[in-house]
Amino acid sequence: MKVGIKNTVDLTEGSIPKKLFLFALPLVFGNLLQQFYNIVDTIVVGKYLGENALAAVGSAYTIMILLTSIIIGLCMGASVCFSMRFGQKDFAGIRQSFFISFIGILIIAVILNALAYALLDVLTSAMNIPEEIRAMFRQYMLVIFSGIFAVFLYNIFSNLLRSVGNSVIPLAFLAVSAITNVVLDLVFIVRCKWGVVGAATATVIAQYISGIGITIYYFIFGGSLRVRKFDLKWDRYIFKEISRLSSMTCVQQSIMNFGILMVQGLVNSFGTAVMAAFAAGVKIDTLAYSPVQDFGNAFSSFVAQNYGAQKKERVRKGVRTAVLMIVCFCAVISVVVCLFANQLMKIFIDAENVMVIAIGVKYLRIEGACYVGIGLLFMLYGYFRAINKPAMSIVLTIISLGVRVTLSYILVCCTNIGEISIWMAIPIGWLLADVTGIVYGFVLNKKEAFANNRI
Repeated sequence: MKVGIKNTVDLTEGSIPKKLFLFALPLVFGNLLQQFYNIVDTIVVGKYLGENALAAVGSAYTIMILLTSIIIGLCMGASVCFSMRFGQKDFAGIRQSFFISFIGILIIAVILNALAYALLDVLTSAMNIPEEIRAMFRQYMLVIFSGIFAVFLYNIFSNLLRSVGNSVIPLAFLAVSAITNVVLDLVFIVRCKWGVVGAATATVIAQYISGIGITIYYFIFGGSLRVRKFDLKWDRYIFKEISRLSSMTCVQQSIMNFGILMVQGLVNSFGTAVMAAFAAGVKIDTLAYSPVQDFGNAFSSFVAQNYGAQKKERVRKGVRTAVLMIVCFCAVISVVVCLFANQLMKIFIDAENVMVIAIGVKYLRIEGACYVGIGLLFMLYGYFRAINKPAMSIVLTIISLGVRVTLSYILVCCTNIGEISIWMAIPIGWLLADVTGIVYGFVLNKKEAFANNRI
């Protein structure tokens, strides 16, 4: 059956390296654009509003990532179900699964939005936000929370399109959104002098442009993916399958970002200079390794389509290809970040803030040397999610974040190296999670080979 949407990619056929690369490329560019308009916030706020505003926005960003990760995780989990059905060429199953996913995740998004506003004061206290930036922090959050529904719209429709191999259209809407955000940042902050409220408003407007835009696209050009009246029915089996995949992915994403939130609370205890350095460093860090995160998501779609089509040998070949591509990319980006850490920090921080830049450079060089660890971890997340083992992604996240948080607090309490303790704990967590995932993967393959031989 014809899908009805252009630029779909069947990942069950053809050259694995070429298909993976071409499918992943728009995802990578899309995330880079998303990071770009987050970075624009950081640059404009840091340059025009000062260190305190940068610290406030940096802390707010951490909370927003935690909240949106719940929605993103649910949508990513549902997309595995869509990809499997696409591999089976079951378009009726895709439509019904999408309808059930849309309703369920929408309800959660509405509840999440209400809770975010209700618990803002609790979050402010839990984050150890210093008194001098607390007002700016709350102003920013009150506006930014209004974008949660837009995040839902964009992610549910973009994950549907990506599950059938279309990674181009989500990129197009994200590009328009990013450009809008850049323009509005300059207008609201530099020209209108709205402060942190201007930064938040620009981001929310940009989010709604991408969310509403991709929704309209789906209803006009959705073709055989567009839900019909006879698809509007509840199926307990499909709901159970989607709930399991989505909830596991959601928990994994939430644990990951909750751990980051706990680390942010520890960072905040060192004062605004470390907070500002961490805010800038995390943006650079995220931008540097976001391509491998998106490659992990693309790899997940590849595995899910082939898993649904029962092409297990193609999955194994895909794993080998993905590992090679990730290691090569991470080696290059690690060298770049370590060599140019000082210059990268100066993009966000004025050159006279020597102490903030020095703290950020130490962070970047410690993390930057270990990007291969996070690259392999993203691949493992995508792999286990796609082969119907989403619980393993949670285990790996708990190991990675558990080690990071626990070791950070222990080293801060028991050593005199200050915030460097936090920076060192992060890659150690990545490494231990990688080892666990790789060992489990080998054991799983051995069991499967043994079972096949017995048959």
